[in-house]
Amino acid sequence: MIHRIDRLALELPTPKNPSANDAAAVQELLGGKFGEMSTLMNYTFQSFNFRGRKRLRPFYELVASIAAEEYGHIEAVSYAINLLLTGTTKRGHDPEPGPLQNAVDARNSYHFIASGQAALPVDSMGLPWTGQNVVSTGNLKMDLLHNFFLECGARANKMRVYEMVTDRTAREMVGYLLVRGGVHIVAYARALEVLTGVAVTKLVPVPDLSNKAFPEARKHEQKGLHLKLYTFSPEDYLQAGLIWNGPHPEDGQELQVVQGSPEGAPYPDLEEEPQLNAPGAEDFDPEMFKDIAKKLGIKL
Repeated sequence: MIHRIDRLALELPTPKNPSANDAAAVQELLGGKFGEMSTLMNYTFQSFNFRGRKRLRPFYELVASIAAEEYGHIEAVSYAINLLLTGTTKRGHDPEPGPLQNAVDARNSYHFIASGQAALPVDSMGLPWTGQNVVSTGNLKMDLLHNFFLECGARANKMRVYEMVTDRTAREMVGYLLVRGGVHIVAYARALEVLTGVAVTKLVPVPDLSNKAFPEARKHEQKGLHLKLYTFSPEDYLQAGLIWNGPHPEDGQELQVVQGSPEGAPYPDLEEEPQLNAPGAEDFDPEMFKDIAKKLGIKL
């Protein structure tokens, strides 16, 4: 089971210049072949389908822990997209002036037609994410090789999106994910080394450019975030530390398993977009909950 926490993995700033086209580019990191939807569902199904779990428990726990983290990465990318889209059309209730007319020039009109000016499980060209992106062969060596490749491909795409989108909201998100995705790359490389004896960590980093080239990533590495594998559980998955240990292949610092989850930050409060009737329900009075909450002892 998954334990959900009402916080985002990182704090995201408000965009200085909201842009639907920037949001469309960032969509690749959500619903693209190497996006966070793919990493989440690959590792989730591999953990569900893991055979011989008792004999190979540390490998299972490593994959399961990373799968849990990927949910938070989907959140982070989605919120970055949502912030980039917020305020890109004219707010108001009157449809006659065409408050969405700017959307006709946007690369992805689904943001304005199929959603409330918000993220969707699609790539940068609007193609829906598909389960065909999931690899769960049942063979541990093959799945770990795939996961290593998937994370390297995801890293390449993050670097390219960073170079396309200069807004600080997108770059803060990408910088954080470069560091956390780097943890996953090293984790799968270490798993392959333990399983086969092949020194896969010698390939790191892939692509060749270090995270230190990105200021938004560098600040997290200076705090040691690239060394930490979180279990995302208050009690379980500590056997992942039988694989996640030893020196980091790039800077030689000691790898650490951390019980639980990162502290995170409050979710951005997304403004209403009345021209899209999002969220609508304007006749609803939230005050009605006060008496009910008082009776039930629920804090509002």
